[in-house]
Order: sequence, then structure tokens, then C-alpha cells
Amino acid sequence: MMNYLRNWNVMRILRLALGIFIVVQGIQAGEWLLVVLGGMFSLMPLLNIGCCGVSGCSTPIPRSDKKITDTIYEEVR
Repeated sequence: MMNYLRNWNVMRILRLALGIFIVVQGIQAGEWLLVVLGGMFSLMPLLNIGCCGVSGCSTPIPRSDKKITDTIYEEVR
């Protein structure tokens, strides 16, 4: 259980709190579509899934064995 809670950050806790808030508001208003959407929004931080997936938004770092040489600049007038 402690390993599961180790990966939580502020945004994940905020997403869970907003999902629970949407569920409660949906129940109070009698809007069952909000309850279903709030349930989905609550499951996303619990299961640690999102729109991008695992490292879906990160850009790959190009690997190159070529050495970078000094760039020579020429002044044009």
C-alpha cells in the first residue's frame, strides 16, 4: 500500500478530489450523467491513467554517436 501512495502528487490528488466533488454534486442534483462522468474522472487518478498515457506527452531524446563540431560563423555584409 505504501508503494502505491508513493507515486501521488498534487495534481493527482486534485483530480481525485474534483472527481469526487462531481459525483457528489451529480447525486445532489439528480443528474446521473454527472455521476457517471465524475466516476470516470475519479477512476483516472486512482488507476494513474490519463489522456496521454505513460510518457505520451514527452518528446524523445535523439541519440547520436556523431561528435558535435564547432560551428563556424561568417559575417555577411
